[in-house]
Amino acid sequence: MAKSSATKDAQALFHSLRSAYATTPTNLKIIDLYVVFAISIALIQVVYMALVGSFPFNSFLSGVLSCIGTAVLAVCLRIQVNKENKEFKLCGLLIEEEKRKEIKMRQLAGDLPPERAFADFVLCNLVLHLVIMNFLG
Repeated sequence: MAKSSATKDAQALFHSLRSAYATTPTNLKIIDLYVVFAISIALIQVVYMALVGSFPFNSFLSGVLSCIGTAVLAVCLRIQVNKENKEFKLCGLLIEEEKRKEIKMRQLAGDLPPERAFADFVLCNLVLHLVIMNFLG
C-alpha cells in the first residue's frame, strides 16, 4: 500500500515538473539540452577511461574538465538569460552609491541584455579552453 502511495506521489511530482517545464521559453530549453549533452559526453569519457584505461591521463582530465566547465558556464548563461530570475540578479550589490543607483536604473529598464550574457559565455569558454589546451602540454 505504501508503494502505491509513493508511486502516486512520484507521478504527481513528474506531472507538475513536466507542466512547469512546458512553459519554459525555447532558448532556455536549448541551453538545457546543451548542458545535458556536455554532461553526457563527460560521462562517456569516464566510462571509456574505466573500460580502456587512462594512459594519457592529462588528455582524459582535460576532456572531462572541458565538458564539466562548459556545462557550468552554460548553467551560468541560463541563469543570466532567464527573465524570471530576479533574486540572483539583485544579490551582491555591494558597490558605492552612484554605481548602485545606476545598476538600479538598469534593472528597472530591463536588466542584463542577453547579448551581453552570451558574450560573457563565449569569452569565458575561450579562456577555459585556452587553459585546457595549455594543460594538455
